Amino acid sequence: MNTLRNRVQLIGNLGKDPEIVNLESGKKLAKFTLATNESYKNSQGEKIIDTQWHQVVAWGKTADVIEKYVVKGKEVAIDGKLTTRAWEDKDGIKRYTTEVVCNELLMLGGK
Repeated sequence: MNTLRNRVQLIGNLGKDPEIVNLESGKKLAKFTLATNESYKNSQGEKIIDTQWHQVVAWGKTADVIEKYVVKGKEVAIDGKLTTRAWEDKDGIKRYTTEVVCNELLMLGGK
């Protein structure tokens, strides 16, 4: 059961083209937003689509694949873990963000 700790699996579409960052250390980082949709019917019987946006980061070879093949609108499945980072903004206010660190990526859908 330890492999189930802090594990995230999502299927969704990219909201915009990935941002690729080449670090001084030689590592490559890919950042993108992933939209997942869930639909349900409200009390009036109307279909409602709820979209959730997820911040995703990927490193190394996974980032290489994303840079070459993944673009805005592309449907992908990702497997990874949640991480939270903290920093102080220019006004000295502590900020937080939670991201999915993508370990595996599977491209779905058509070309």
